[in-house]
Amino acid sequence: MPFKIISSLLISLCLTTAAFAEATPIAQLKTFLHASAGLSADFKQVSFDKAGRAGQTSTGKFYLSRPGKFRWNYLKPFTQEIVSNGGKVWFYDADLEQVTVKKLDDSLGSTPALLLTGQVDIEEKFKLDDQGQDDGMNWVRLSPKNDESGFKYILIGMENGQLGGMELSDNFGQLTRIYFTNIQVNPNLNSDLFNFKAPKGADVFEN
Repeated sequence: MPFKIISSLLISLCLTTAAFAEATPIAQLKTFLHASAGLSADFKQVSFDKAGRAGQTSTGKFYLSRPGKFRWNYLKPFTQEIVSNGGKVWFYDADLEQVTVKKLDDSLGSTPALLLTGQVDIEEKFKLDDQGQDDGMNWVRLSPKNDESGFKYILIGMENGQLGGMELSDNFGQLTRIYFTNIQVNPNLNSDLFNFKAPKGADVFEN
C-alpha cells in the first residue's frame, strides 16, 4: 500500500478518535443511538443497598435490535430472561416458573435498556446532563421529567463512542450498575431471539 494512502488512513483514524474524545458525553450518546441498529454484549450487573453495600452480582448476555427489541439472558447466579418486542416486555424467572408481562412504558423502571431501543424519546422524557468522566467512561445523567417515575435517575456511560455501562437509582434507595464487555455493534442477530414464548407450566401474569 502506498505511503500516502497509509498516511491518509492514519490521519483519518486519529481525527475520528480525537472527535470522540472531544465530543461531549451527550453528543457521544446521541451518535451511538443513531448509528447502532443492533448490539450484542456480555454484561455484569451489581446491586447495592441503601448503605452502598454490594449485594447480588449477575452475569449474562444482552442483545438489542432497534427499534423496540432487546433480550437480557441472565445466566448466573440464576436463570432469568427479559425480552422486549411489539410494545411489551416479558420478565421470566426460571426458579419461580413465572412470567410477568408489562407494557413497554410501564417497564422503564425495571429495565433501563428500554432507553436504547428507540421506542423512548429520551429528550422528551428526560433532562440530560453531562457528568464528565469516571471509571474510564464518559457519563450522561438522565433525570425523569415525570415526578411519578419509579426511579431517581439513570446514568449511561460511553467508552470510546460505545456503550460501556448503565446505572439505575430507584426511589427506594436501591442502586443497580451494569457493565458491558465484548460489545459487537450491528451484528447479524436471529429475529427469534426477540420472540418470547412462555415455557410449559409457567404461570403468566399480564399487567
